[in-house]
Amino acid sequence: MTHPLPSADSGAPHRFSVVVVGAGPAGLTVGNILRAASVDCLVLETETREFIEQRPRAGVIEEWAVRGLEKRGLARNLLDRAQLHTACEFRFDGERYRFPYGELTGRHHFVYPQPLLVTDLVGEYADVRGGAIRFGVRDVRVHDAGTDRPRVSYTCPETGELQVVHCDFVAGCDGARGVSRAALPPERVRIARHDYGIGWLALLAEAPPSTDCVLFGCHARGFAGQMPRSPEVTRYYYLQCPPGDDVENWPHERVWSELRERLGAAGAPPPAEGRLIEKRVLDMHDYVVEPMAHGRLFLAGDAAHLVAPIAAKGMNLALHDAFLLGDALVAWLATGDGSGLDGYAQACLRRVWDYQEFSQWLSEVYHGTAAGDPFRAGTALARLRRLFNSPTAAAAFAEQYLGTAARY
Repeated sequence: MTHPLPSADSGAPHRFSVVVVGAGPAGLTVGNILRAASVDCLVLETETREFIEQRPRAGVIEEWAVRGLEKRGLARNLLDRAQLHTACEFRFDGERYRFPYGELTGRHHFVYPQPLLVTDLVGEYADVRGGAIRFGVRDVRVHDAGTDRPRVSYTCPETGELQVVHCDFVAGCDGARGVSRAALPPERVRIARHDYGIGWLALLAEAPPSTDCVLFGCHARGFAGQMPRSPEVTRYYYLQCPPGDDVENWPHERVWSELRERLGAAGAPPPAEGRLIEKRVLDMHDYVVEPMAHGRLFLAGDAAHLVAPIAAKGMNLALHDAFLLGDALVAWLATGDGSGLDGYAQACLRRVWDYQEFSQWLSEVYHGTAAGDPFRAGTALARLRRLFNSPTAAAAFAEQYLGTAARY
């Protein structure tokens, strides 16, 4: 359901306590937290509802994040339908090594594709909790964020008229290419960026899984991975490639030949071949924006930080931001307690930098063997062997892989 705003000539004020820009996992989670507390809010999204519910994304969710959703009444379908993963498998030196992190920690991952989570969140927000949301809006702008009377303007998709919404706070959850970050004063913004100098060819294939867990192939020809996508036969595969590579350089036969080679190991069946229904090249890079807040504008998710999909941390960070921001906004609006908002950025960034460091470490494990540098290849293999020979190293890796090192 899309809740209409008052028309421009109705005389009714365009005002909400909070305007949320962006209807991804972060924005919709913030919106749901606000609506559960009876806070009036408006979510603005440039895409259609159908688009955000079908946009292909990965879906490895850490257990603490699922418990955070469950606590807020947002995990019913997830808990019923998600796969539980308790192990992953590394393949290197022609052998396969299973890493049973569930046995080491008693914890697991949930695998629930992001489109399904977004579908759940938007349904709960708009259809169940009665939250106002506008899809397909254009020309969104944040105004006067540094004052106590911010405004958000946008062009109405139905009428083409400019709409202006007054609010107490703006939650900027509109991703890496959104407008929220541009509302920060440029002289105050610091963007810390890291480029890995590699690309991943992301593949969606109609093929059954070749094993029951996530696979990481560390090979001299480049990294390869098989990531779960859904309980059906569709799976994500990844292949290391040059940054900016053209997908036309990867026809069907080359893709499956490289997957067989890079994921090959003694006793392992080759990946089952199937039709490739999506191919994209992702250039691996990270960034962190500081500050994450300016006046009454607070950034969350990819608007504030991006972690390359190397460690499958992006959606988890977005949810962490949303829990903190939603709860802090409710505290301020309900009781005037501003401590959560005052400490929001610092609390978020502790986990952000922890995940960034792990992503860098894991990247060297994945890609070092293909670097063309014997020293990097040797140290990458040493790290891999240590995981299976040192209980201390295994426990440390499991803690970071599961996201339990950075406490929330």
